[in-house]
Amino acid sequence: MTAFSLDGRTALVTGANTGIGRAIAVALAGAGARVLCAGRRSCEATVAEIADAGGAAEDMRLDFSDPMAATGLFAEREIDILVNNAGIIRREESVDFSEADWDEVMDVNAKAVFFTCQAFARAVMARGGAGKIVNIASLLSFQGGIRVPSYTASKHAVAGLTKVLCNEWAGQGVNVNAIAPGYIATNNTEALRSDPERSKAILDRIPAGRWGAAEDIAQTAVYLSAPASDYVHGAVINVDGGWLAR
Repeated sequence: MTAFSLDGRTALVTGANTGIGRAIAVALAGAGARVLCAGRRSCEATVAEIADAGGAAEDMRLDFSDPMAATGLFAEREIDILVNNAGIIRREESVDFSEADWDEVMDVNAKAVFFTCQAFARAVMARGGAGKIVNIASLLSFQGGIRVPSYTASKHAVAGLTKVLCNEWAGQGVNVNAIAPGYIATNNTEALRSDPERSKAILDRIPAGRWGAAEDIAQTAVYLSAPASDYVHGAVINVDGGWLAR
C-alpha cells in the first residue's frame, strides 16, 4: 500500500449527493476506498459515477436535521474514514435572524458533526483499530462573514471541535483534521459567479486568480484520509487559493 492508497478502507461521506461532497466521494473511491455516499437526498448519481470508474460505492440516506441520525451506523458497519461534509446555511440580517434558522443550522453543522464523530470514535476504539475523521470547515471558521450568524458560529465550532477531539483521541488511533474550503465553483456559489461585480471582487482577493474546484478539496480529503497524514492531528487546512493569506 502506498502512502496515498485507501485500498481496503471503507469511508462514509455525508452530503455526497452534490458539490464538494460528491467530489470527495469520487476521489476517495479513486484512491481505493469503498464509499458510503450519504445524503438527505439520493446519492445515486455519485454512486453511478464511482461505479463507472470501476470503484465501489453505496447510496445511503441520512438527514442531519436529526443530529443523531448516524449514531447507530458505526455499530453495524466497520467504517475507517468519516468525512463530515453535510451542511446548510441560512442568510438574514443578524437583527432579524430567527431562532428556528439558528437551531436548524447549528443542529446540522455542529451538533450532528460532534455526535457523528463521537459514535465513529467509539466504534474505532472498541475494535482497537485506527480511523480518520475529516471535517469540512470554512473560511468562516476564521472570518465573520455577513448575514450568516448561525453558519459562522457553526463553522467556528467545527474548527474548535476538530482541535478538542484531536487532543483527546490522537493517542487512541483516531486522526481528527479539517479542511477549510475557499470560494469553490459549485451550485452554492453560482449566484456569486454570475454577478460580474461580486465575482471580480472575489477573484481580485484570491492570489491564485481563480475559483477553486470541488476536486481541489477532494484531493486534500484523500491526503487526510490516507497513511500519508498519519502524523497530522488537529489541523485545519485552508484550501482557498491564498484567500486568507491576503
